[in-house]
Amino acid sequence: MLGAVRVPFLVPRFGQRVAELAEMPLMFAAIFLAAGFVVRRYGHSVGPTGWALVGCLALSQLIGAELLLAVVLAGRGVGEYLASRDPVSGAVYLGMLLVFAAMPWMRRKNATYRSSRREDGA
Repeated sequence: MLGAVRVPFLVPRFGQRVAELAEMPLMFAAIFLAAGFVVRRYGHSVGPTGWALVGCLALSQLIGAELLLAVVLAGRGVGEYLASRDPVSGAVYLGMLLVFAAMPWMRRKNATYRSSRREDGA
């Protein structure tokens, strides 16, 4: 969805690297909010290990979808797609993928801390 704004409006004006880097805070906000929603909705039935597995499963699905779109829609091979990534924004994107995978687990820890403080009356 962000690419629909980034590619036609930001890339011609600022370049690929700056446009992708400008998108990262919005991606982080979406990851943070979505993980919080999922943890609040299903947190009572999933333990910390389960949240780590949820993050890994979500990451594998995201990477699979992205590579599939690169191959099918862009007509590029996986190697060509990876080689076309900007080194700076690509490295930041890789970091965001790791944050994406870890966020359900991190938000679960935060939700557990908050619920234990409520039970203590703090």
